[in-house]
Amino acid sequence: MKGLVDLIRRHRVAAVIAFLLVFPLLMPYQALAINILVFGLFAVGFNLLFGYTGLLSFGHAAFLGVGSYLTGIGMVSMGLPWGVALLLGVVSASLAGLLIGYLAIRTRGIYFSMVTLALAQIVYYAFYKAERWTGGENGLRGIQVPAVEIFGFKFDFLDPTTKYYVILAFVAVALWFVSRLLASPFGAVIEAVRENEKRAAACGYDVARTKLLVFVLSAALCGLAGALRALHLSVVPIDSLHYLLSGQAVMMCLLGGMGTFFGPFIGAGLFLTLEDVATTFTTHWMAIVGAVFMVFVLFFPAGVWGSFLKRLERAP
Repeated sequence: MKGLVDLIRRHRVAAVIAFLLVFPLLMPYQALAINILVFGLFAVGFNLLFGYTGLLSFGHAAFLGVGSYLTGIGMVSMGLPWGVALLLGVVSASLAGLLIGYLAIRTRGIYFSMVTLALAQIVYYAFYKAERWTGGENGLRGIQVPAVEIFGFKFDFLDPTTKYYVILAFVAVALWFVSRLLASPFGAVIEAVRENEKRAAACGYDVARTKLLVFVLSAALCGLAGALRALHLSVVPIDSLHYLLSGQAVMMCLLGGMGTFFGPFIGAGLFLTLEDVATTFTTHWMAIVGAVFMVFVLFFPAGVWGSFLKRLERAP
């Protein structure tokens, strides 16, 4: 079984994309599959910082929201094509990550987490008050993508199945990028910082610069998820910047398995499916999700995917 684990890890991008290609067939409806795809990418971005670098941020909703809002503003207020607006969202989230990361990496541990939370709340209230551009508490509306043209082929973005596979194309590119990053020498430096920051510095690596770069890349991936979410929903609700989404990113990574490649999608799938089912029975769905989360943390500390890989490695 260890050979199977090595095969999955060696071809992880192809394995994940192959699963995601048939994933809509396993879901009760397409909208849930799209949400899982988008939030899976959001969790992948967060996992790059938390799972691979060991930095726990409570402010990553800021990057999801900035990516969503700037994409929406670009299309609604500036009249930009959807592709240019999406790029604007990703670049804006990266710049927000550069600013917040530059301030946050000066601290460590719980102080780092609290600084990211505080700065993300500043971003939240800044967008909340900018009603002319963001719609304030009502959110940004009027984002329309009637047709998407890629390499000369037109796709009806209003069709849920088409929308899923268009978004999957962007997610696939993002996954390839993350895989290449982790397999590079820089990926080894990232994990060295996670395992022992002082030893990494003693080996001559610039720890502060490494943290900042990972923070910016993580923000860019989350910004891409936010931009795709704006195109999917056609609106940008103000809760896209709320700290509860940052907490959800933490839960998704822990449920799926932090520091694993496929874990964030497993975690996003579990969390959103459980939320979808629980809300049909009770308005107190958070209590159910919280109870399930505690069970997984206590009995599956490596997450679902992480525990599965460990069991395969131990199998004869």
